[in-house]
Amino acid sequence: MNPIRTLLPIAALAASLTAVAQDAAPTAAPQPAAAPATQAPATNAAPATTAAPAPQPAAPQAAPAPAIDPAVAAQAEVRERIELTRDALEKWVETRRTIGVERRDWALGKDLLDSRIDVLDRELKTLADRTKEVDATLTEADRKRDTLAREAGTLKNASAQLATVASAIEARVKAIVKRLPTPLAEKIKPLAQRLPEDGAASSLPLAVRFQNVIGIVNEINRFNRELTQASEIRKLADGTTLEVTTVYLGLAQGYYVGANGRVAGIGRGTPEGWTWTESNENAPTIAQMVAILKNEKPAAYVSIPLKGN
Repeated sequence: MNPIRTLLPIAALAASLTAVAQDAAPTAAPQPAAAPATQAPATNAAPATTAAPAPQPAAPQAAPAPAIDPAVAAQAEVRERIELTRDALEKWVETRRTIGVERRDWALGKDLLDSRIDVLDRELKTLADRTKEVDATLTEADRKRDTLAREAGTLKNASAQLATVASAIEARVKAIVKRLPTPLAEKIKPLAQRLPEDGAASSLPLAVRFQNVIGIVNEINRFNRELTQASEIRKLADGTTLEVTTVYLGLAQGYYVGANGRVAGIGRGTPEGWTWTESNENAPTIAQMVAILKNEKPAAYVSIPLKGN
């Protein structure tokens, strides 16, 4: 409610009450005229003589109460009531003004609270949606974890089996390395040195162990498919040493011939290592083969001795 619109009729009401009070105040009542004094008629009778009474002490008289004008009292009462009414009206107006301010503030606060509630409701909905997503993600993660745990168990078993296989392969490869010719043994020496002494107690990763084995086997297969020519120092039967040219037919057999063309030999792999046997009678044939391989002679068929294990 607008306080100004409320004050206008209240002021008019106060003015009306003041006018009514002035009209209602009683006027002073006229004082009655004093009656003329009358004298008692004189008589000829002689006054009776009586004994004079003894004088009595005069009793104290109370002071007369001041007279209160009824008109003045009525006007004072009316003014007092008007003042009380005016005070009550002012307090009522102030109360109405305060109520209006409180209502306005309450309306503004309510709008703010409604807006805040809407924001919180949206946040709660967002959090609920995210919670559902997280729950779904956790559920999926739990399933994946269980799957991975099963796969880890399977891989662990497979790893144990592969470790057993790796140990067996390494043992066989080490046995093969002992039978390899010198050029090939020198080539794979870095890989062969990485083979563990005890495969069951090895701490090397399985990947490294298999890489070593595969590297060695690949080099052996490549050497076995080719004719390899090398220059070596060979110890002869008489105890002397001689620089010879050696030709390997893969891993099947090898031949060497001296520079003078008179010393020759045939070699092959054994479990104890590559062994050589002198075969000087085959020196011319082996020398011809070496010359052809060196492009010193044209290609031709050469009959060379072949020994089996």
